[in-house]
Amino acid sequence: MLYIICALKSEAQAFVDKYKLTKSKQNSEVTLIVSGIGRESMFNASKKILPQMSKTDIIVNIGICGANKSYKIGQLIDGFANNLSCVNEAVTNDSIYELVDMESAGFIQATKAIKNRYIFKIVSDHFEPHKVTKEATKQLIFNAIDDINVLIYNKGK
Repeated sequence: MLYIICALKSEAQAFVDKYKLTKSKQNSEVTLIVSGIGRESMFNASKKILPQMSKTDIIVNIGICGANKSYKIGQLIDGFANNLSCVNEAVTNDSIYELVDMESAGFIQATKAIKNRYIFKIVSDHFEPHKVTKEATKQLIFNAIDDINVLIYNKGK
């Protein structure tokens, strides 16, 4: 089973469309969870899934992130391989951070005992969160789903 946790409904909607998920947000291969914004919400949602997981299951936090201008809008980021900082509120100043999100630390803390865990973020803005729309968020995630799947299944080998 692939467990996907997104903070926002607009992030999750891309997976609902791609995998034709029902209202329960799951099928025989994928379970989708919307945690809500922030590290505590992500921690709680992630922790809740762990008892259901088998050793071969995969858990992934997928969402959008802000970035400095060295990253392109729509660029796919591996949260474990890049300099992703988890912040408590939206960042509008690019002089301190390279990449930011609001959930990764909660996911990392909750899933530290899990082997098959991944974080993938898609750059949505250059520290201009007020410009990010629900529709643009859904489209950015949807455009990255195939690449995310390749990364997940290549890393798991």
